[in-house]
Amino acid sequence: MYKRYIFFLFLMIVSSASVAQQIKRFNPDTIRTIVIDSAINIHSHRLNAQDFIDAVLADTGFYKAFRNMKKYDFIAENRIYTYDKKNKVNGKIYRKLRHTDLNGKHKTEYIAKRDSGNLYRSNGKYQLYTVEMFDFIFTNAYNSDFIKGPALPGSGGTNESYKDKLKTLIFAPGHKVKGIPFISSKTEIFSKEMRGYYYYQFARGKYLDSIPVYRFRVVKKPSEADNDVVIKELTTIFDTRNFQILGRYVDLKYSNWLFSFDIQMNIELANIDGELLPTKITYQGNWDIPFHKVERASFLIVHKGYKKE
Repeated sequence: MYKRYIFFLFLMIVSSASVAQQIKRFNPDTIRTIVIDSAINIHSHRLNAQDFIDAVLADTGFYKAFRNMKKYDFIAENRIYTYDKKNKVNGKIYRKLRHTDLNGKHKTEYIAKRDSGNLYRSNGKYQLYTVEMFDFIFTNAYNSDFIKGPALPGSGGTNESYKDKLKTLIFAPGHKVKGIPFISSKTEIFSKEMRGYYYYQFARGKYLDSIPVYRFRVVKKPSEADNDVVIKELTTIFDTRNFQILGRYVDLKYSNWLFSFDIQMNIELANIDGELLPTKITYQGNWDIPFHKVERASFLIVHKGYKKE
């Protein structure tokens, strides 16, 4: 059971070019939702790199956005693809669900449900841990204990549960996550030890055609060895009017004798009725660990039609 938990932790360190070249999947770039006007000199805006770093590290908006879903009725469309060793699709899952909240009680209704291909084991569970964890985090995020707990997830000590660690990896990138062999300290990309591995890049643009934003990119320096870092890129989209974080893209890649992964994940939020809510989540990734077949999967999750009863 412990090994399985450790696998789950590795799985969502979100939660790259090589994957994109191998598998034509959903492009998980939030930044494609943004039209970039130009690079900016942040000092002319009375900002500095530390302002952006502090905002990323202090942010609880992504976590709260998922908690906010409990207050709304909405439609979710989930598409999942799995791939064989030749990178051909061998499994598809489609879910269209109506989520309603009546008197504080959550209800999920299937509008459409289609599965095809090699998805399940003989016991009815998913073949891939990737898909199982996706189902745990996002299909039931608004209806499970995944969203219970403090506003800033995963901030506890070494005894925090594996779910809390997952929360940190997905919702609080840049923080150190204890208890993950080989890579715990490498997730703390803004630490004194890790800052030298990265370039900081700033730009202005429009999000969803109308919202003025800053784009803050933390990108691995080409001169650094791949395994010196885990996070190759962390891009964060800030609303210039209030510095709220509206989008996040993370590119992670690591390989050693025990395991390797190559993952890109993107989350987009929208401000609806004064509250941040998730509108699109994309994921694509490869996993290779001992005693398991290589896992290749991509997801597209779209939430729409939010309304309060």
